[in-house]
Amino acid sequence: MTTTTNDTSSTAPTPDDTSATTSAETVSASERLLFGGELAYDQGWSQHRGTWVKLGMWHMAVSFPRQVAIAVRLARRADPRALATVAVSEVGRGVAQAFSLVAVNALLAELLASGILVDRLRAALPSLVFVSVMAVVSSLLQSASTASTGILEPKVQRVATERYLGLVARVEMDAIEDDAFHKLMDSAQWGADGARRMVGYCTAVVASAISLVAAASVLTVLHVALLPLLIAMALPSAWGSLTMARARYESWHRFVQHARAAQLLSRLLIDQQAAGEVRVHDVGPFLLEHFRGMAETSEREQTRLAWVGARTGLFADGARGAATVAAYAVLGLLLWNGQMALAVGGTAVLAIRAGSASITDLVLRVTDIQEESLFVADLERLCTEAERRAIPEGGLDVPDDFDAIRFEKVTFSYQGAEEPSLREVDLVIPRGRTVALVGANGSGKTTVSKLLCGLHMPATGRVMWGEVDAAEACRARLFSRVAMVAQNFQRWPFTARVNIGIGRPGGTIDDRDVDAAAVYAGADDVVAKLPRGLDTLLARGYQGGQEISGGQWQKIGLARARYRNGQVLVVDEPTSALDPVAEQRVFDQIHRLAGTGQTTVLITHRLHSVRHADLIYVLERGRVVEHGTFEQLMDPAHGTGAFREAYNLQARQFLAPAVPGQTRGSGRGSAPEGTTA
Repeated sequence: MTTTTNDTSSTAPTPDDTSATTSAETVSASERLLFGGELAYDQGWSQHRGTWVKLGMWHMAVSFPRQVAIAVRLARRADPRALATVAVSEVGRGVAQAFSLVAVNALLAELLASGILVDRLRAALPSLVFVSVMAVVSSLLQSASTASTGILEPKVQRVATERYLGLVARVEMDAIEDDAFHKLMDSAQWGADGARRMVGYCTAVVASAISLVAAASVLTVLHVALLPLLIAMALPSAWGSLTMARARYESWHRFVQHARAAQLLSRLLIDQQAAGEVRVHDVGPFLLEHFRGMAETSEREQTRLAWVGARTGLFADGARGAATVAAYAVLGLLLWNGQMALAVGGTAVLAIRAGSASITDLVLRVTDIQEESLFVADLERLCTEAERRAIPEGGLDVPDDFDAIRFEKVTFSYQGAEEPSLREVDLVIPRGRTVALVGANGSGKTTVSKLLCGLHMPATGRVMWGEVDAAEACRARLFSRVAMVAQNFQRWPFTARVNIGIGRPGGTIDDRDVDAAAVYAGADDVVAKLPRGLDTLLARGYQGGQEISGGQWQKIGLARARYRNGQVLVVDEPTSALDPVAEQRVFDQIHRLAGTGQTTVLITHRLHSVRHADLIYVLERGRVVEHGTFEQLMDPAHGTGAFREAYNLQARQFLAPAVPGQTRGSGRGSAPEGTTA
């Protein structure tokens, strides 16, 4: 290891580092060195960190009905029959428990009465049978509730997920590109999982609440002094459960930062991309040392939590024990003074134990619901926001026979951008022609293509399809006119057939059209080399999955656009990963499309590829600085010369450098035809 490595590794904590604190704000020395502090995600699901721990009991009680109502609404939408079964079963169980306790009291009264044992047993038999029947009924109802809850949970998750996914898929692009909306989407994904868990938690809450009410009602009927005994015995358990739930939640957030960082380091040690440098630079010991430091920090936190649990449990058990002794002492006094029959005392013990367990479980489930409800609320807020920012439905039809697409004084800015991406852009894309958009990075080329496709609307100005303003057009009809190959097009983790056929996903994928599109794009040779042809999965990491190169993916993307067969084809840097021969083939195919009546918009940095374009627009800092045919733009008497200078600069790159013993033009290739280099 280098000297620098030794210096930095000395900052890693050791087991003997007594100066390390175990507070929630502690960040390990390794985290400070490697990540500049705590490795905390800035994502939507992290925004509620520790929120429910800060909530008071009154706030939890007030908000609880609304949270249960959300879960009930989702469950009713998912499967109303299963929801009704759960509700009836849980209410039935509570009623059965109450009647059982009353029957137990009658049973004990008969058994403890004076007289012959046989007579007492005979008298107690009806009560015994009734208790047995209630036990069977309760078991059947519990089974029905458990089964229906199991049916409801996945359905609720599906309904919640389908709802927000369907809405998000229809929002405007500016919403997708909005950081705040993106965080809300991220949090809403956890909301769908939370909705599923809330169903089970709400069922448990209902069961515990009904059981508690049943026990409390019976105790009140038996003797008015018994209800305070139930509360006295249950409160220590409830306090201990709530305290430990909060402690574990807080501890999880202490632990997760270290676990997250340690997992990142462990992934880097086995990452294929990092493997070469890990070995050549001997990075392994460095990463392992800091992995150990963060793991030991986590271990100290878990040790602290164990001691908190031991102290809390000891105090709660002691308080519960004292309350139990006091309760039994009161029962004894009531029995001693003749204010309570022995049978009533026995029933009271059973009711107190059942009620105490119900209170403890009720507290735990309520806290679970509080935590999950924060994310479910995000899900509801996302759906509301997605509906507000949805792409409008309906509008004017986009004509099939438009003469041209015109940009009229179009200005556009992305959210949060200090400068507009387009400034009063005027351009015309004639139908059935090839139009090229060229310019440096950030000049606005891709933004023009997005407005052309209808993904964004101008801030000012108009995009006209013939006589129809895109802002007033039916967006679905506009989308149907366009086939697009974006610079970073989607590489779907599906088969080769679907990766091409997904360009027109509305119906059955036609293999003849897929084959024709593959031939057009030169992707037929890619498919031919795949182990299962069109049925080959193009996703690494899955059984039978195949990885293909960037250039091969680019051919698949072009085939997808061809399969869509839109009236307007927009291609953004379509050959950036292709070899020269394949590149020329693609451009020849694109140019030939204009002869079939398809309008083609070509965005590229490779200026030699736009020689045969019918019209070229040169953009610079969001403005059109010149336009014309290739010959016009290469004419010194025409335009600003921006295109001509850029073209000649690129042309010189094809000439070999001045190397002793080598003539110019004998290197990588010769200058493109028509250059002045």
